[in-house]
Amino acid sequence: MHTIYARINNVSALLSTCLMCLLGAIALTTYILTPHPTGKLDVASIQVFPGNAARYSRKQQEFAFLHFNISADLTPLFHWNTKQLFLYVSAEYTNQKGIHNDVVIWDRIVRRKEDANLTVAGRNKYVFREISSSFKGAEPAHYTLKYNVMPWVGPLTYGEAARTKTPVPFPESQELS
Repeated sequence: MHTIYARINNVSALLSTCLMCLLGAIALTTYILTPHPTGKLDVASIQVFPGNAARYSRKQQEFAFLHFNISADLTPLFHWNTKQLFLYVSAEYTNQKGIHNDVVIWDRIVRRKEDANLTVAGRNKYVFREISSSFKGAEPAHYTLKYNVMPWVGPLTYGEAARTKTPVPFPESQELS
């Protein structure tokens, strides 16, 4: 006869195998459920000012301040395996030295489906500066609302919910008065 320990071992092995198969099936549904959210991103205004960065107090740099409007319906991204969404607005541009930049200027975490219908009139949350000191000569920037779906089980998925229709040029630097 089998001992009680052998029986407990067999039952726990069966349960853990079933649990792993269930979690694997849940993770595979991430590739089946691929919704496409809709949204709109408009840049209301952008201003560029000279200044000194906190880290490099002697280096003169230009800082961009951006006001934007977001309206997006991200409710299709929420299903039974969605834990939360990470949303962010990024600026993609190429500076005068030919280096491609992708800068995150705003973000938000959405935890509930009820909060996934966004209407935001905001400004950049993070410092938007050009590392080469000046936006002069930089190509116009595309602004994009991107998302990251964080599931309960399975891989993270990324996507794009909205994009500016045309690239937005950087204005000339203004002096502070």
